[in-house]
Amino acid sequence: MISFIASRISFAALVLLLLSGFVFTLFFVAPGDPARIVAGERATEAQVAMVRENLGLDRPVIEQYFSFLGRSLSGDLGFSYRNQQPVIELIKNRMPATISLCIGAVIMWLCMGIPIGIMSARHPGSVRDRLGQGFVLVGVSFPSFVLGMAALYFLYFLPRQAGFTLFPPGGYRSFLENPLIWAWHMALPCFTLALLSAAIYARLTRGQLLEILGEDYIRTARAKGLSERKVVYKHGVRSIFPPLTTQLGADIASLLGGALVTEQVFGLQGIGSLAVQSVQTQDRPVIIGVVMLAGFFIVLANLVVDFLYFLLDPRIRS
Repeated sequence: MISFIASRISFAALVLLLLSGFVFTLFFVAPGDPARIVAGERATEAQVAMVRENLGLDRPVIEQYFSFLGRSLSGDLGFSYRNQQPVIELIKNRMPATISLCIGAVIMWLCMGIPIGIMSARHPGSVRDRLGQGFVLVGVSFPSFVLGMAALYFLYFLPRQAGFTLFPPGGYRSFLENPLIWAWHMALPCFTLALLSAAIYARLTRGQLLEILGEDYIRTARAKGLSERKVVYKHGVRSIFPPLTTQLGADIASLLGGALVTEQVFGLQGIGSLAVQSVQTQDRPVIIGVVMLAGFFIVLANLVVDFLYFLLDPRIRS
């Protein structure tokens, strides 16, 4: 177990090191004047010189990289001269909305997808199975931005035209201020982000469970007189968690891309909208900070998934 944990942590550290090297090369070594880009087009030569000195761009490249790496490890992601704020402060202000959206979407798609997949697998060819397959078809057919616009039209605009408010149009409210208002504002964005993944998990759960229910040990359990419910949930469902955990690790890596679109549709001032604004204004320190922080959380999430897989699959521990 110790060797497994050590190898995974070492690999995660290597991935983060490679990411930092790629980001540094892309933004500081590539052709162009990084100081001029960071300071902005309207900056004076004195301001550009000050930025160049603050970033250490007058030193050898290897020294610049180790300085960049040291600042990143200490939590210093740079300073946004366009916003006149440290990058870490900008990210902290946007982090609650993105964390709420991502965690809410993960919980929602697991709570929707897995039960629907189990229901379909337990009754193959039945009406319930066809309904489950219909849910999968709808889920994989709609892009998140189309689903978001449709949700706003049918669940906000039309009820408002009828004289009542079913859901708010968007925006983020703090969980600490009022959890109920927070949940009300996050329901539509989380559902929009979760539907595609819920459909994928329903299809994956159904396929895995149908295969497992045909195994010899399942037939043996039925022959012993166990109820169908016990056979499915005690022996069958437990065996589908390792592949679902693997899929979860891959989905977390792509979650931020979907969150970016969803934040734009619902006006959530999160990390995704901050990244879009930074790209539009060429605010390099913020872009670097967002990329580094996103990479860290993706690697951390996959590290947690690897540990869960280690606990769920006894073949790895042997």
